[in-house]
Amino acid sequence: MSTKAPIILAVDTSDLELAKSWISSTSDYVSVFKLGLEFFLNFGQEGIRAVTENTDAKIFLDLKLHDIPNTVAHAAQSVSSLNPMFLTVHAGGGSAMISAAVEASPQTHITAVTILTSMSESDVSAIGFKNDAMESATQLAQIAVSAGARAIVCSPLETARIRQVIGNETIIITPGVRPASMAGTDDQARTMTPSAAIAAGANYVVIGRPITNAWEPTGTEIRKRARDIASEILNS
Repeated sequence: MSTKAPIILAVDTSDLELAKSWISSTSDYVSVFKLGLEFFLNFGQEGIRAVTENTDAKIFLDLKLHDIPNTVAHAAQSVSSLNPMFLTVHAGGGSAMISAAVEASPQTHITAVTILTSMSESDVSAIGFKNDAMESATQLAQIAVSAGARAIVCSPLETARIRQVIGNETIIITPGVRPASMAGTDDQARTMTPSAAIAAGANYVVIGRPITNAWEPTGTEIRKRARDIASEILNS
């Protein structure tokens, strides 16, 4: 049986060599690696290639594109040569914007972000959403899937409802998960354990600091942490 779990590791660092070390140390247990805006602004396309050129790592390019359809289409096309498995856009950009990204990068899973997991219910209300986080995220997911998005990002608390509404073909990815063995929620407001998120209908869970905080120069501890969390998910 494969030891890789449905984990997307958040590679949140401005150190290119450190990013490569994290990926090398955890690749036996992690399915996909998330490279976000901080990484991309520091290292650009060459940084992505530096990470992937000597590995079979699958990449979640987390840029959360949100602009007029033409601009998003050109942006999606500009990174299509990197062959990311996932490329994020904000679902709040609307159907035309999401469709433009899908058309510009058909080989990539255009991934629509619904409501950020750092936002509380009061935040959702304060910025003007008519409904609560559950209903708002569900509506955004429906819009995105109808526009051609092949994956959705949502809080684990909204996963079961969104899965019920969008069916089984669309991939659901959930940040805001914390292993049962670790206390604390960092900057996430709506959290769940990885196993519970998978049981609720998620295909992948995004995990960052619970794994990467174990880094030390030999890579032994981060490898062990990734293995333990992968085992927690696979054996639940």
